[in-house]
Amino acid sequence: MVPAAVPPPPAGISLRQLLMALGDSLVEVQAAPAGLDVEIRGVDLLDPEDPPTARPGELVLVIGARGRAACPALRGAGRDGAAAAVVKLDGPGQAAVLTETATEAGVALLSLRNEARWEQVNALARAALDDAPGHPAEGAEEGDLFSLAQTTAILTGGIVSIEDAANRVLAYSRSTDSDEIDDLRRRSILGWQGPEAYLAKLREWGVFQHLHSSDEVIGIASHPELGIRRRLAVAVRSGDRQLGTIWVQEGSTPLSEHSEQALLGAARVAAHHLARRRRELSEDLALTRTLLAGLLEGSTGPQPLANHLGLDAARPAAVLGFSYGTAEVVAAPELTHTELANLISVHSAARHRSALVTQLDSRIYVLLPQLPRSIDTATLRGWGQEIIDAAGRHLGLPMRGSVGCLVSGLGGVPESRREADRILDAMLSADVSTTVAALPDIQAEVLVSEMLTLLSAHPEIRDPRLTDLVAHDSRHQGRLAESLLAYLNSFGDVRAAASQLHVHPNTLRYRLRRAEELTGLDLSRPDQRLLAMLQLRLPPTS
Repeated sequence: MVPAAVPPPPAGISLRQLLMALGDSLVEVQAAPAGLDVEIRGVDLLDPEDPPTARPGELVLVIGARGRAACPALRGAGRDGAAAAVVKLDGPGQAAVLTETATEAGVALLSLRNEARWEQVNALARAALDDAPGHPAEGAEEGDLFSLAQTTAILTGGIVSIEDAANRVLAYSRSTDSDEIDDLRRRSILGWQGPEAYLAKLREWGVFQHLHSSDEVIGIASHPELGIRRRLAVAVRSGDRQLGTIWVQEGSTPLSEHSEQALLGAARVAAHHLARRRRELSEDLALTRTLLAGLLEGSTGPQPLANHLGLDAARPAAVLGFSYGTAEVVAAPELTHTELANLISVHSAARHRSALVTQLDSRIYVLLPQLPRSIDTATLRGWGQEIIDAAGRHLGLPMRGSVGCLVSGLGGVPESRREADRILDAMLSADVSTTVAALPDIQAEVLVSEMLTLLSAHPEIRDPRLTDLVAHDSRHQGRLAESLLAYLNSFGDVRAAASQLHVHPNTLRYRLRRAEELTGLDLSRPDQRLLAMLQLRLPPTS
């Protein structure tokens, strides 16, 4: 008879990792007779009316007994092989008695702050166990996190690591100069976890307490005597729950001026990845992308996305569009679409918490839902310019950006996206010097571009005489069409047009007469001049 397969024991974490997840603002170690490497494999709530029993490796939450009254539960936990117990003290002097009992029982003792709630420590402990090595979600989307770490390093000019709530290193940026890496980072990377001595210092300085309670970036000064360089840190959150931390260490050069803003954006992007690691949003993220793409394309209404993400569909919204050329991407071999999308995501999230980013075909779009009613196009243009500047500065990639119209709610998003596309189309086809524009900035260029698109698609509405003129130039390597367009663009100023073409004014006059002779055009007629100005802007192959 083949024996039944024994299921593997549940994945666990060390007491040290659990303490990092809970934080010293929640619990305090009173005794650890077996050390901080004892393994925690489960959580159990002990009610005062229950007998004091536990299972091996459990963390026992003694919720019904304070102070000395918890001693029987500690003895029972030790007898049953529990790893640790959490109790609330009942006034001064209780710690010594409980510590002695826990030490004799061989079980770690943690005291819970009086103001803390048992459901909070229970949820955090179980979440830490969910993230244990060997958990089915372990390693999910690691490539995304490493890419995000590298993007954040580029934006801040620092050296980045992303950690989970138990201070395990999940991803880090590449550094070509090992001299830039301080001792804390080196040991964290090699051990995939922050060394306890350094973590104790961070706790002493109040860093972890700040990260547990605040969304703001905290700075840690350089401590050469400890081998610690200056760094910034920010918590990665999903609601009130801290999922992890992003650390940025300063290298041989100071961190960039906008490091804190970039770090805030990176934390908001990382929240999606870390939540996905916990299996909370794996399906949600895919659904979000589908609903977002459908809304931008107009194939899906606004309510599915609003319901899915809890958005107010009646609040103002707008779409930013970004375009980059294939040639530029090829010219920058280290650039990937993911890195560019990360850069845009980080900057967008830093400016607007609800920003959603997706790529459709060769363009990247940012949906900005739930905008303040007081926001204006100039502000959005400024946000777009920050992204364009960052792409050029950090990735060496020339880009163009557009600001779609502000709409009153998510129902108007397809209209905003269409306007963003109209602007990008014009910027790519016309001689527009600006890198980010809204429709009022280049309305004439947009309309002319759309007229040219119409002419290009419908040869029947072109003047055949102008078509013949372009063909004549092509056969004879002539410049009659080019000269005629320069003359018309210069409002009939022969000298100005000749200067633009680098020819003598008499040469230009000859070309104009020749063009009229060949085509039968009459340049004294305004309608013919108007049509020529449009049609001669078409590419020769149209």
